[in-house]
Amino acid sequence: MNKFFGTGVALVTPFQADGQVDFDGLKNLIEYLIDGGVEYLVSLGTTGESVTLNKDEKKKIFKFTAETVNGRLPLVAGIGGNNTAEIVEQVKEFDTTGYDAILSASPYYNKPTQEGIYQHYKAIAEAAPLPVLLYNVPGRTGSNISPETIIRLANDFKNIIGIKEASGNFDQFNQILRDKPEDFLFISGDDPVTLPMVAMGAAGVISVIGNAFPRQFSDMVRQSLQGDFKTAQKGHFSLVDFTRLMFAEGNPAGVKTALKHLGVCGDTVRLPLVQVSSKTADLIIKETDKIKG
Repeated sequence: MNKFFGTGVALVTPFQADGQVDFDGLKNLIEYLIDGGVEYLVSLGTTGESVTLNKDEKKKIFKFTAETVNGRLPLVAGIGGNNTAEIVEQVKEFDTTGYDAILSASPYYNKPTQEGIYQHYKAIAEAAPLPVLLYNVPGRTGSNISPETIIRLANDFKNIIGIKEASGNFDQFNQILRDKPEDFLFISGDDPVTLPMVAMGAAGVISVIGNAFPRQFSDMVRQSLQGDFKTAQKGHFSLVDFTRLMFAEGNPAGVKTALKHLGVCGDTVRLPLVQVSSKTADLIIKETDKIKG
């Protein structure tokens, strides 16, 4: 699955000022990212505010994104949740046209056991018409997918092709990378530690900040994958302050502030998220201008 090496970007969902989906803004963003040289795109992940979109909106966004991309880049669809039966139905009904894989976040709030997580993904894998990427993000879900469960899933289901790993736990990274099947993709889900994760063996990243600076970030990731860490380090360090600001008041409010300043799309988010404070917005704009040069 070489198509998922490098930088994938978890697309934000642009909204108009009245909260409706801004399809013109989404088209601008997609073109901006393709021009920026990223390797693939992820539609309706966490960064896409998928939990505040209704079923009809999701279908329209998935279709519009596939039509706009038009085969120019691989596409991943975010389909996850904490009601296994509902997710299985969504996966079965999903129009795969233009899509290459499904990214599914581990169940949130329920706090299932490891066996529960395994059975959740087993049900998804058996129903999925496309390859599946696991997504471990304990900071959002309230539970961790253990290395043992990840390796068990990787070995038991050939269509589970990798994991977006955002636990921030380097001991966990060590165990997964040591024990995983050779062709199982280990993908960073955490922008600030992507460079060291690639050094350990990650295939790349599914990024938030890549929405704003696709060229700078994807260049850094490619340099890392090529083993040119001296050059990659410079790009990595140049983005440290910007990356920190992106998450200072939550994602995707931070990166939408930068995107608005860059003229790509607006900064509206849907409740319960709110726009960043004016103080943080000023800092983001200042840092955006500094990187843009």
